[in-house]
Amino acid sequence: MVAELHVELVAADRSVWSGEATRVIARTPSGDIGIMPGHQPLLTVLESGPVTIRTAGGDDGGTVVAAVHGGFISFADNKLSLLAEIAELSEEIDVERAERALERAKSDADAEAERRAEVRLLAVAGVR
Repeated sequence: MVAELHVELVAADRSVWSGEATRVIARTPSGDIGIMPGHQPLLTVLESGPVTIRTAGGDDGGTVVAAVHGGFISFADNKLSLLAEIAELSEEIDVERAERALERAKSDADAEAERRAEVRLLAVAGVR
């Protein structure tokens, strides 16, 4: 049996995803971090970037990818909370809209909007 941790991905306006996982990869100010069952307790800033959740279940589980924009990560007692300002599951993202937002941000020289659009497109692509 594979060890699991309980994951809650929550945005300011809703619960985005909840379930059991074997590994979560998220971006922190120090770079990407992988959290697995038994990880040391952790409290850190969640940077904008894709979050990849390797779900538990079956022979090899599945993968959930979300675009998150700012927040916090808390891990203790095999419970991981990802508290994001904004979070969208990859299947919720309209690719054409994200591409238009990226082009608009580039033409407006808006680095923050450009980063948000890039993160959304990375989440759709499942890039990690």
